[in-house]
Amino acid sequence: MDYRHIANTVADNLLNYSKDESGWKMCKKTNEVAVFWRPSSEFSGNLYKGEGIINGSPEKVWTCLKPVPDGLRVKWDNNVKKFELIQSIDDEVSVCRTVTPSAAMGIISPRDFVDVVLVKRYEDGTITSNATNVGHPACPPQPGYVRGFNHPCGCFCVPIPGEPSKTQLFSFFQTDLGGYLPRSVVDSFFPSSMTDFYNNLTKAVKSFKEN
Repeated sequence: MDYRHIANTVADNLLNYSKDESGWKMCKKTNEVAVFWRPSSEFSGNLYKGEGIINGSPEKVWTCLKPVPDGLRVKWDNNVKKFELIQSIDDEVSVCRTVTPSAAMGIISPRDFVDVVLVKRYEDGTITSNATNVGHPACPPQPGYVRGFNHPCGCFCVPIPGEPSKTQLFSFFQTDLGGYLPRSVVDSFFPSSMTDFYNNLTKAVKSFKEN
């Protein structure tokens, strides 16, 4: 499987999502984030977009966000219980397994996801994570977890000109949780989990001390 090619395609998709303003409908707004949705072109569910300003430089925000084993992400993100490296493809691309806890008062049981992840930096200083589901022989479905599937998803840490201590953060999620969940549960879960994501990230960046 050409993981690098898949990852590059995901990065192109996410860049297009970030530039395409058509069809988005706001579904939730807090002090930290506005969450929008539109039908996904990848599967039968929705594509969600979060937009918010984080008080912290892009590098500081990225340190809290970056998808690495034993990183800060598992400490503050309530939706990430464990993050495992399955295979390192090159300096920018890896195949990873993410384990999520039960959610929605136990209606959503623990999930795991296997994704190829590309960390890409753009010339303007933007730092991005770009991921989508893949198969990997070293990580078949495992007992105790429903295998979910992330369609192209990720985060953009965008510098704000003239404000080096702030970051515009875009996030994109379109996830097939797998199993037999009522559509209403899925549709209410993602906007809420995304607002929690921004709220907890804001707190993590605030408490983060650079070494």
